[in-house]
Amino acid sequence: MKRSALLRRLRKHGCYLKREGSEHSLLCNPKTGHCEAVPRHTEIPDKLVKKICRFLSLPELGM
Repeated sequence: MKRSALLRRLRKHGCYLKREGSEHSLLCNPKTGHCEAVPRHTEIPDKLVKKICRFLSLPELGM
């Protein structure tokens, strides 16, 4: 999945950008308080996308 599509999806579900790092962006879900690192690669493997969504308590992707 493209990084831009993942970030768009996370923001749509209420997640916000906590901080930017050199290799990762840290996004947080204000409803649960969980934060997760999103790598700065243009393509993110589907398995990692599922892990990020699961950890942030978001619905599964329809892949």
